[in-house]
Amino acid sequence: MEPLTGMGVLALMGAAATIAGASEDLESDVGSQSNPNSQVQLAPQMMYPHRIYNKAVSGEPPSNALMCAIGGTVASVLLGMNASVVLALTIGAIVAAVIHGTYSVTSHFGRTASQKRFKQPLYLDIIKSHTPVIMGYSFITTFCILVVAYLMVAVLAHPFPLPLLAFIWGITIGAIGSSTGDVHYGAEREFQNVEFGSGLNASNSGNIVRKGESGLRNGYDNSWFCAKFGGPVTGIAFGMTVFLSGWVTTVFDATKGDAVGWASVIAGSIIVLILIIWNRNIEVAARNAFGTYKEDQDAEVAA
Repeated sequence: MEPLTGMGVLALMGAAATIAGASEDLESDVGSQSNPNSQVQLAPQMMYPHRIYNKAVSGEPPSNALMCAIGGTVASVLLGMNASVVLALTIGAIVAAVIHGTYSVTSHFGRTASQKRFKQPLYLDIIKSHTPVIMGYSFITTFCILVVAYLMVAVLAHPFPLPLLAFIWGITIGAIGSSTGDVHYGAEREFQNVEFGSGLNASNSGNIVRKGESGLRNGYDNSWFCAKFGGPVTGIAFGMTVFLSGWVTTVFDATKGDAVGWASVIAGSIIVLILIIWNRNIEVAARNAFGTYKEDQDAEVAA
């Protein structure tokens, strides 16, 4: 395959991965899944009932892995029946979204019913309004992941089958959503009533912010907030992961000899090192600009 063709395919994969990353993070924000969900689950037990969808039957990595693997399996079966690529990937994503929506509803019902002793109501309007949004984001995420997996199999001649690649990328996108997007949602959106950088003290456990911009807060409010930064950052992180990992093996094709293979390892290590240094500089700049919570506490005590 020509290098320019490979780079064009990588660019398309990176674009699809960026969209998938953003939609995956916003889907978890609407349904309150993964890391921040522990505080949503804990809130009623601390006497803070809420109107936030509570669906985390599992963490984002296994949940998205199952979702994408289902879509990839359905798409593979349809491709084996000589269906068109677009039709196969679309139907696979639809089936995955429906199954994901089913799991979301049952997990929300079960979690909320288990909190009856803590006076947590079960709001049917939240089920009716949020579940279609969750399924919509699920469809976008799965379809984009299937596009990435299909391009790897059909164009880049990857030895893994489509369902397995979809499964692997599903785990990856779930892990990136947990580590990147959840920080913005869990640390800043749920606890806007505590000082920046203070962390989560034991006394604040479960005391999530329950009032939205208009009325009581729900998953819609979380998605609206995170679409400004958390979702796009997650998309960029996953898009860079897909593009840069493919770029290294495309430019330095290990099949052309040991020397080229080692060059790909060295190039990948340099990219990781640059990203680590970049991330550290961003963190230091943020601390210098906003200060640290400990310094603020010391200043208050001294005053």
